[in-house]
Amino acid sequence: MLEQLAALSDVQIELHAGGLWLGNRRQQMGKALRDYVRPHDERIESLTGQRFGDRYFNELLLDSRHRIDSEPPIRAILAVITLGGDGMTMLHRIQQSYYRDGLWIGDREQLVSLAAEQNIERNAFISAYDEVDLAKHLNESQNWLMRLDGSGYPTLGLERDGQLLPVQVSRFYGDPEGIRQHVTQMLFS
Repeated sequence: MLEQLAALSDVQIELHAGGLWLGNRRQQMGKALRDYVRPHDERIESLTGQRFGDRYFNELLLDSRHRIDSEPPIRAILAVITLGGDGMTMLHRIQQSYYRDGLWIGDREQLVSLAAEQNIERNAFISAYDEVDLAKHLNESQNWLMRLDGSGYPTLGLERDGQLLPVQVSRFYGDPEGIRQHVTQMLFS
């Protein structure tokens, strides 16, 4: 859906991370977590058509050496944006790496390699990654969520002429063309 919206010439997408798996909400990976998330992921797949890879379900989620953690990918996306890269592209590559390919994206080296796909130099990325003010970003995200009267993620909003309008994203799961048409209508009505 975001790719469809990003293709609209009158739309500029600004990403705001929610931080679902931070602090005491970080969960140990292993069979219990896999069994917990699998029905949710299968529901997402049936609603949206987005595929989850076998390696994700049968290897990554079972790897108890890791804790599911939102911080590394959020830092990586914000670092890429800071360095002039495309945050949407980084988000997409992180999601593909994790959910499709079953790669651990909590590893900074994996994130360095994804940033390098945008010709972002390793040391610059690491420096920007380490300097991200995560607390400030998450606070700003919560403020946007409240302004949109959102209840979770994903939440989308359209800011037009100083007015913030919620986009009912759940209506368009599996229908990216529909959300593009809906937002186009919102822009010009």
